[in-house]
Amino acid sequence: MIKLAKKYALKQGKSLSGLVETYLIAITSETDNKDQVNPEIRKLMGSVKLPGDFDYKKSLSKAISKKYSK
Repeated sequence: MIKLAKKYALKQGKSLSGLVETYLIAITSETDNKDQVNPEIRKLMGSVKLPGDFDYKKSLSKAISKKYSK
């Protein structure tokens, strides 16, 4: 799963940790960084409440795995 995520990040010209860090900064920033976030992601921001024990790494790996296993 992580290999697929890293492959995606490489295609984007970034590291996986860089992609995750950029996303987390964008969603937690008090300043207006909306211009730096993909418009599709921007539509989703704030629309979902996740449980406190949500494991984003596991969820991301599962989603990427499904995308690249087709």
